[in-house]
Amino acid sequence: MASFGQIIFYSMIILIVLFSGLIILLLALAFSGSNSEVTSTNTLPIANLGEDVILSCSLNVKLELAKLREVSVIWEKTNLGGIVHHYENGADELQDQNSQFKGRTKVFPEALGTGNASLLLRDVRKSDAGEYTCRITSSEAKGTVNIKLRTAAFTAPKFKFLKGVLVAEASRWFPKPNVTWLDEAGNILKGNTSFRQNSAGIYRLVSTLQPVNISDTYTCRIENKLVSAVSKATVTDTNVFGRTYITFSAASSLLASIYLSTLAFIIYIHHLT
Repeated sequence: MASFGQIIFYSMIILIVLFSGLIILLLALAFSGSNSEVTSTNTLPIANLGEDVILSCSLNVKLELAKLREVSVIWEKTNLGGIVHHYENGADELQDQNSQFKGRTKVFPEALGTGNASLLLRDVRKSDAGEYTCRITSSEAKGTVNIKLRTAAFTAPKFKFLKGVLVAEASRWFPKPNVTWLDEAGNILKGNTSFRQNSAGIYRLVSTLQPVNISDTYTCRIENKLVSAVSKATVTDTNVFGRTYITFSAASSLLASIYLSTLAFIIYIHHLT
């Protein structure tokens, strides 16, 4: 039979989980915009500098083909004069488009029938980072959603094995990342990493590890606050076979704070019991 302290402990865990879930739900609603009829599959996207990105925005109703010309889609950016993109009356209306975005944006009229008003942003720049608002107006429904675009530069490393030294080279990273080497057991190894920054502020890195054992697999983790690239490199007599998994940080600092506070509270309660 559970003691009184254990009952209190497990009750508090349940309450904390429920409370955390409620906060996450409220935050999700806040990020999704002022009207639940317009949503985004990703309100915190991370774009790779120099590449294209799609900012997701959809109306949760299908639109009648006969009324598509009545649909208005306006993309705006906080603290920016002019618009990012405007589509109305079956055509782009870009007279008031900010010069920063000229020739770089596109919506997909053929997708509007399903409510999809996503924006293609080409050749992403550092200055593109910020909060965007997608506003859709139609005869069936209307609403807005806010999307916070973050920009980074990242590439998977290339590996070489030269004279007993395992070398990882990555040509484009921003913000400046940390590099960690690990062995097959997950133990941290001592590597040596050098950085070179170009005129655009993008970092090129070269990281070396020695000694290494033939046939062993090593992990090279390159990460900053936005992106993490985890590579597995297996060394042979003549080559290195590597594979890389890239993940993105989507959690806000507030959610991270909630998690850490919850974890600390659980540990504290457990100590008391």
